[in-house]
Order: sequence, then structure tokens, then C-alpha cells
Amino acid sequence: MPMKNHRRGYTLVELIVAVGLFALVMMLASGAYLMMIAINRQAQGLATGVDNIAFALETMTRTIRTGTHYSCNSGGDCTNGGTTFSVVNVNGTTMSYALSGGSITQNGSPLTDPSVIISSLTFYAFGTQTAPTDYQQARTIIIASGSIPTGHGKSVSFTIETGATMRGTDIRP
Repeated sequence: MPMKNHRRGYTLVELIVAVGLFALVMMLASGAYLMMIAINRQAQGLATGVDNIAFALETMTRTIRTGTHYSCNSGGDCTNGGTTFSVVNVNGTTMSYALSGGSITQNGSPLTDPSVIISSLTFYAFGTQTAPTDYQQARTIIIASGSIPTGHGKSVSFTIETGATMRGTDIRP
């Protein structure tokens, strides 16, 4: 009876095909992984920028809410919009807000991170008069526009609006 020669194992062609398929799958998976890392970095940069703007606006509105003696463009009300705003805080210190060098500043010190570019900052103030005929509660609207870099030369534009009303009353009977 003849003996059958049974060889077990893989041929060289089978090994080359298997290694090639494995390399192709790994290349596709690593490309997707690298893309996910890039998208995550963009999202983190955007979130950091948004947090920074929110901090600056919250700082301004908190001071405005608790402050007195509002002044827009150094002259009281500015119903058509102004570029600077000042208020006397609870400690009696005058706090001035403006746009300088692409950053929102408080008394000349930047409130926003240099990576966030603020292109426009407008204040609208109403009821800032302290005359006996003032029948309006002091309130302020702040509108800021700019862009937040997200990496690789790309950026996201934004426009944000917030308002603040004086907590104490300044209405004259």
C-alpha cells in the first residue's frame, strides 16, 4: 500500500497574501486612528477658545451687574453702540473694558487668550444717567465677534451677545 505524504502548513504564496491583507487592514485602521486624533485636537482647541471667551464675558457681566456709574465711550448711554465701557465695581475701582490688539482688555490687561482673535467688541448701554429724570434701570448689552483657531490654518468664526442689568436700583422717582 502506497504511503500518502500529508504536509501540513502554509505555502509561501498563502503567507504573502495573509501578510499583505493584514498590512492593508492595519494601514486603514491607523489612518482612521490618526484622523480621530486630529479631530479630537480641533475639538479641544475650539472648546478651550469658547471657554476663554465665556470666562471673559462672565468676568465683565459680573462686574457690570454689581457695579455702578456706567459709562460708555466716556459719556453715559450709548444706544448706537460704543467701543469702550467703564463701570465702578463694588470696591470703588473704575473698571474699563475695550478691544486692544485682538483681545478684550480690562484696565489694559488682556482677558482673552492671544490665540482667540477678537475682531469686534461693541457695548450698548441704557439708563446710565443719574439725573432725577432717569426712569430706566441701567443695563448693558455686549456683542463680541472674532475667530478661534482649530489647527492647520483653519479657524471658526463666532459672534456672541450677552447682557447685564444693574442689581441695585438706580431709578429716580
